[in-house]
This record gives sequence, structure tokens and C-alpha cells, in this order.
Amino acid sequence: MFRIALVEDEKNLSSLVEKYLKNEGYEVITFFNGEDARDSIDSNIDLWILDIMLPGIVSGYDLLREIRESNPRMPIIFTSARDQDIDKVMGLELGSDDYVAKPYSPRELILRVKNLLFRSYPKESKNNVLEFSGYLIDFDKRIVLQNDENVNLTSKEYDLLLFLLKNKGKAFSREQILNNVWGDDYYGSDRVVDDLMRRLRQKMPNINVETIYGYGYRLLVWSD
Repeated sequence: MFRIALVEDEKNLSSLVEKYLKNEGYEVITFFNGEDARDSIDSNIDLWILDIMLPGIVSGYDLLREIRESNPRMPIIFTSARDQDIDKVMGLELGSDDYVAKPYSPRELILRVKNLLFRSYPKESKNNVLEFSGYLIDFDKRIVLQNDENVNLTSKEYDLLLFLLKNKGKAFSREQILNNVWGDDYYGSDRVVDDLMRRLRQKMPNINVETIYGYGYRLLVWSD
């Protein structure tokens, strides 16, 4: 599942675009100003949608520069209400991959998002299936295949796998994994994480999950 950051200060438009994106199966995080968005530049995001004109001291141009400095390959779509050539030229010169002038149709934006994700992540975009360490993970069907045979995962095992895949290379404590996979309202022991991880490793031995003793786990990125 792709994670998209939407930076748009018009709350009605932001809500509408967020709805369209979620209907397509994307995870969406929204920001209404550049300052809040700046704090998430290094988060696990697959694509940014940036408005040029934002309230506060951090503009869309500022965000674009900082995102490009952090990740030169990050897919970025720029939007502007002014529809002036200077906006388009500046956005593209700063590294934006695409530009949409307001007012725009949410359907047009969704098509641009799909096209940019497909170009940027060809393996992940193809039929919403990810190839990883000899496995095929079908996000729509919530199944995992190895050599055309189903890897019989429970719902929680799949949720843990999905969380790890979305955060490849990042270290998480047992408590963080517990909150993300079981939810904040779970009050049991965090040792259930160890048991679930053990079962996932048994069923998918090719994935390289590192144990960080005294802390938690990390899915190593070079295993892809």
C-alpha cells in the first residue's frame, strides 16, 4: 500500500482529494501548512502532493527543496491556483515530477498519481503486487505466494508483514510494533510480538528480519 502525503491548506479540497486517494487504496496523511509537513519529510512516504501557496513561513517551494535534499528520487506533484507559467517552471526546475493547475478534477489528479507511482515504483505498482525476497505479496487480495504456492499467513501475520514492508530499514521497538499491528487499545504483553515474529519467520524464512536485542526488530532493506 502506497503512502501519500497531501499538503493542502484548503480543507474542503484536502478532504475531497483525501477521499479519492483512499478510495483507490492509498494510505493518506494530510497537512494544512508547510511547518507540519516539514516535520514528516524523513517519514516513510511514497509520494508528495504539494500546494505552492501555503500559510505560514514554509512555502511549497521550500518543502520541495528540502524533500529533494532528503530524497532526490521522491515522486512529487505540485499544485497551484495561479496557473502561471512561472509557477510551473519554478516547480519543475526545483525537481517536481508533475504539475497540476487549480481548479483541477480529483480524477485527473488520481490519474497523475497512478502514473507517477507506476513510473517510480514499477514492481510495487504492477497489479498492486510486490516482489520481495522470492515472494509475491498481493496487497489487494492479502495473500503471499512463493513459487506459485500460497504462504498461509494468519491475519495478524500478514499485518505484521505489511508493517515491516512499509517501513523497510527502520528499527521499531516491540511497543511500537504492538501499537501498529494490534492497536493502541491492546493491553497485553509485548511478548506477543516475539511470538508473532517467530511464526512469520518460520513461514517466510527468506525475509531478513534483524533482531535488535533489548529493543525490537528491523526488516533489512538489502534483502529486497
